[in-house]
Amino acid sequence: MSQIFSDSARHRRIGIALVTITTLMFAVLDASAKWLVVSLPVLQVVWVRFFMHSVFSIVVFAPSVRGDLLRWRHPRLQLLRGLMLASMTGLNFWALQYLQLAETGAMQFSVPIMIALFSAWWLGERLDAKRWLAIFSGFVGVLIIIRPGSQSFHPAILLTALNAFIYALFNMMTRYLVRTEHPATTQLTSAVVATLVLTPFALLQWKMPATQLEWVIMALAGLSGGIGHYFVALAHRYASAAVLGPFLYQQIIYMTVLGWLVFGQVPDPSVVLGATVVVCSGLYLLWREFQRPDPPSASA
Repeated sequence: MSQIFSDSARHRRIGIALVTITTLMFAVLDASAKWLVVSLPVLQVVWVRFFMHSVFSIVVFAPSVRGDLLRWRHPRLQLLRGLMLASMTGLNFWALQYLQLAETGAMQFSVPIMIALFSAWWLGERLDAKRWLAIFSGFVGVLIIIRPGSQSFHPAILLTALNAFIYALFNMMTRYLVRTEHPATTQLTSAVVATLVLTPFALLQWKMPATQLEWVIMALAGLSGGIGHYFVALAHRYASAAVLGPFLYQQIIYMTVLGWLVFGQVPDPSVVLGATVVVCSGLYLLWREFQRPDPPSASA
């Protein structure tokens, strides 16, 4: 795929439109999974999601990328990334059996906060007082959502917290891999590795869908995941991360609406308050990240 990014108003609008579709697709994916895990084993639903994603990626990328599609420069990291993606999705779908879409969605937006914290701990990045305050505020928001010790606390929220933790590591690994790996290679590898790893477990637990609607929703889950990953990559060909980043947070709106329309669930005030704190903290950290000057070039 050739890079077509240019900082024009038209390209920014296209990028924003693509990332909007991305967030909608990921919300549809979670809503589909939540609907399916009521009657089907979690690992079966996760496997179908990645199998369809793999097929979608091969159909979309193989004609243009060809030989580069299977050219790995960091095979161990690619395999580890696929295992992480499988575990993240499994944890998320497992939690969706018990939690509202808005709850799991809100927890996912703690990822930028965790990335900032990991960068300070492991990469030695210096954080000023305002960033530390944003990180602290974000974790306060997480605690408001989790509500430990209250009657509203459900242990499944810890699955979502673990998912967010792994997702933060996953994002840091992705940032490293994009320096040397073709984006299509990374996307396809992760989906295929997850599919292969989960195949024996899915077959052992396989339960034949009872209705045609279940087959349709299974296909929808896989396709929405594949389309979402493809469109978010495509969006970054039209607009910078600084432009697109804030629009990723609209996913919580779609998840809340789908939770209400499909499952009749309305988030309680604690979830709304906690999600607001988490999103505001993440947006602030995102804004500060893009205010940092570029490092000097080697020729400077």
